[in-house]
Amino acid sequence: MPMGRRVARFNRRFANRLAGPIFTRLPGFGAVHHRGRRTGTEYQTPVKLFRDGADYVITLPYGASADWVRNVLAAGGCTVTTRGARVSLCSPRVTTSDAMPGVPAAARQLLARIGATELIVLSPLSQRAVAMTPDEGPSDAATIATTSNRADETTLGNR
Repeated sequence: MPMGRRVARFNRRFANRLAGPIFTRLPGFGAVHHRGRRTGTEYQTPVKLFRDGADYVITLPYGASADWVRNVLAAGGCTVTTRGARVSLCSPRVTTSDAMPGVPAAARQLLARIGATELIVLSPLSQRAVAMTPDEGPSDAATIATTSNRADETTLGNR
């Protein structure tokens, strides 16, 4: 059972506003920038995140039903600020795993104690563009650049 809704409300109203700007600069922490599904309002949510190869793994102590998780899933991605760098992420997928790939042992133990076994895994946007299959579009970065340049030339020629 993930952490309770009361704790989530308290953190959203008070703790995140105080600690968020500090924690997002520390290793293992970050801020997810996302838009509301219905309102389109921009939000920033402090999170605990880790790297697993090229992917970013974010722990979900409040579960996958948290508003920010639903916003990221609906949008198909988000932007994360971690250690002062901003990274665009896509292809969100929620997983439930006791193994928690990419999460250090100490963090896994703490999350297990509070019953949080859900994670959201996201891939960097630039990597997704290179990994497209022929059905989805260009197969490598050079083709993407060439296609983009041709479109620009065509647009300029039609003026």
